[in-house]
Amino acid sequence: MSDTSTGRRVAIVTGGSRGIGRAAAERLAADGQAVVIAYASNDAEAGGAVEGITAAGGTAIAVKADIADEAAVAELFDTAEREFGGVDVVVNSAGIMAMGPVADFDLAVLDRMHRTNIRGTFVVNQQAARRVRGGGAVINLSTSAEKAAMPGYAPYAASKGAVEAVSLILARELRGRDITVNAVAPGPVATELFFEGKDEETVDRIAGMNPMERLGTPGDVAEVVSFLAGPARWINGQTVYVNGGMV
Repeated sequence: MSDTSTGRRVAIVTGGSRGIGRAAAERLAADGQAVVIAYASNDAEAGGAVEGITAAGGTAIAVKADIADEAAVAELFDTAEREFGGVDVVVNSAGIMAMGPVADFDLAVLDRMHRTNIRGTFVVNQQAARRVRGGGAVINLSTSAEKAAMPGYAPYAASKGAVEAVSLILARELRGRDITVNAVAPGPVATELFFEGKDEETVDRIAGMNPMERLGTPGDVAEVVSFLAGPARWINGQTVYVNGGMV
């Protein structure tokens, strides 16, 4: 099966079974792209994401893959090429968030987070650099927490600082290929991961940090991903903050 004859773009979305990744996968499918959802472990969530997209008239498949495993990521791209003829868009949304003060942070947790957030981003971008077709786009998810410099976010923000570095440098390494590479840095977004462990007072305080006085939604971020994945050909090598004006 090949989409080269139809002109339909093909997107890989890592972390596409839930949260921001799922919203991005659904939006790209609604835009007419065939979507390959990469997920780490939850078969039911991945299946639900695919079913939702196909029920809405879109095209999607799910592939289980550890994004830090270079063989698994190579097979992920192989599957996209085999099923749909190529890869035009890569959205790297998979990530782990762990928080705590620098002085007390568990280094084993730091290593696990960095394996996914840093090594995983590098591995996915390495395959993207080799395989994304001309006219394509690579979009990596970062965080506004790095710029906001909020206490407790240092381990996570440090890993996302690496994501931004890879994104901005890869954009320049792909000179002449007509491929854009950008990072998207959301602020607090109303996802299951965000609400975990937070009381109502904390949620309200964080929601009030931006002048819009609300949390972001996965759809807010997916809207920007859609723009960068399609019409935004003159935005390249940038970090785009999507946070309602928080910072």
